[in-house]
Amino acid sequence: EAKKIISEFGPALIATASKEGKPNVSPKGSFRVLDDDHVVFANIASPRTMANLKENPQLTAILFDRSTRKGCRIWGKAEVVESGKEFDSLSAEFAPRGMKVKNVVIVAVEDVATF
Repeated sequence: EAKKIISEFGPALIATASKEGKPNVSPKGSFRVLDDDHVVFANIASPRTMANLKENPQLTAILFDRSTRKGCRIWGKAEVVESGKEFDSLSAEFAPRGMKVKNVVIVAVEDVATF
């Protein structure tokens, strides 16, 4: 059910926190399922999100459809990559729009809740 929600709904809101606990929330239009155990998104212009993830790799993502009041929440641990298959794929996808992918965040999913 969560995979369907991720593929159908708009951007995910990604919540991170610094090592001191200062929160940050950022929308990610590139958020998608990578495989059964991972989701992924591109970093195009999110310096605070990336700084937080370097200090504290834990994050939460939420996707929500106002009209149906359905969605999902994902908790996981992020790994930031600057090369590889996922980086190349997302870079190629965003390049025609004039958007440069700085790195890619691969999230090992620890828990999922749908509502």
